[in-house]
Amino acid sequence: MGMQGYSAAERLERLPISGYHRIIFIIIALAFFFDSMDLAMMTFLLGSIKTEFGLSTAQAGLLASSSFFGMVVGASLSGMLADRFGRKPVFQWSIVLWGIASYLCSTAQTVETLTLFRILLGIGMGMEFPIAQSMLSELIPAKGRGRYIALMDGFWPLGFVAAGVLSYFLLPVIGWRDIFLVLAVPAVFVLAIRFFIPESPRWLEQAGRHEAADKVLQGIEQKVRDSLGRADLPEPIALPRVESVPGTFFSAFQQLWSAQYRQRTMMIWSVWFFALLGFYGLTSWLSALLQQSGFAVTQSVYYTVIISLGGIPGFLMAAWLVERWGRKPVCVVTLLGGAVMAFFYGQAAVFGGNVGLLITSGLLMQFFLFGMWAVLYTYTPELYPTSARATGSGFASAIGRVGSLLGPLVTGLVFPITGQGGVFALGALCFAVAAVVVWVFGKETKGKTLEELTL
Repeated sequence: MGMQGYSAAERLERLPISGYHRIIFIIIALAFFFDSMDLAMMTFLLGSIKTEFGLSTAQAGLLASSSFFGMVVGASLSGMLADRFGRKPVFQWSIVLWGIASYLCSTAQTVETLTLFRILLGIGMGMEFPIAQSMLSELIPAKGRGRYIALMDGFWPLGFVAAGVLSYFLLPVIGWRDIFLVLAVPAVFVLAIRFFIPESPRWLEQAGRHEAADKVLQGIEQKVRDSLGRADLPEPIALPRVESVPGTFFSAFQQLWSAQYRQRTMMIWSVWFFALLGFYGLTSWLSALLQQSGFAVTQSVYYTVIISLGGIPGFLMAAWLVERWGRKPVCVVTLLGGAVMAFFYGQAAVFGGNVGLLITSGLLMQFFLFGMWAVLYTYTPELYPTSARATGSGFASAIGRVGSLLGPLVTGLVFPITGQGGVFALGALCFAVAAVVVWVFGKETKGKTLEELTL
């Protein structure tokens, strides 16, 4: 059966979603999970590190932001590297890098070296996110793409909760250094990736490597047959053909600003920037702000973990709704819900820290915000063609990381002037701005193949 005449997209899109797709999903989602744990850990360890090194609030804010600085570098570089050299090698190296950096964090003797290693860790993590998104969106057929990417993003709050649980039990026993050591272990996980995850056939084809693409596709088709337990697969259906552009290192970046994609780029960059500015301005301070309201350290870690649990039904709900309502309305609703709840959380924190009120508004805030994350991660790679998909996702993520870098710093500056109410009102405003941008300029991508979306 000659499949040579069909494009990679036509062959991939016809495949029924099978156990093989789920294995790929689990591997990519687990890498995402460990990354998220590493990043979130700073929220829980910051108090102890601050005490050990005797840091001021501003210095602690700078340390908390250091991994985001690395992520800006990692995200913008990795997208261009992945569009030029392939998804798989860049994905593997990103994980090796964060494993080494996490180990180095455990050896840091001064706040300067710790900051440096957190920047390295950020570069590794920043590299991994956009590629995980691009790989998953290119390997999973349109009918399930939104759901799977939204679910992958759900491993983010799970990682956050796991980081809290780990630090709650381990921090008093082994101290913050050994926790970084424990987090370096999952990098061994790369070895699994080398064996299971194929290079993206869409990427190989657009890079002009047709034989390699055909070989990978045959392997994927065979694995899908095996996992479905049947010999025949549906016939490919004709899809719009996209011109393959042999790219230079910067051509993908130029494509983001071509007449066809300019509006999408400006829209998605603004959304990432404001959403992440608000999100990280609030979450990196959740635990510290609770401590300042007079809760003990273990108590504040405990409450922060409980509040984060709200994210789990949030992303599950979003994963279901992105295929039901569409990306745009879910994005707007989650952002506006997050804005309202952030405002209430800030008010609850001001009025004597009523625990019931704090936890309820905090849970609802995380419910909406993690729903928002799930949509952002689904929506971004769908806006660009294969030749610029990783670059597009990478730069959107990098611009978002600039927001997340500024978030904790702005919070550190605003807090002494306006108190907690002001900090959360500012966060709410950021989410509202992002919601308006999506509403006015966003394009709906639900149920369309990646190729149809590039027309």
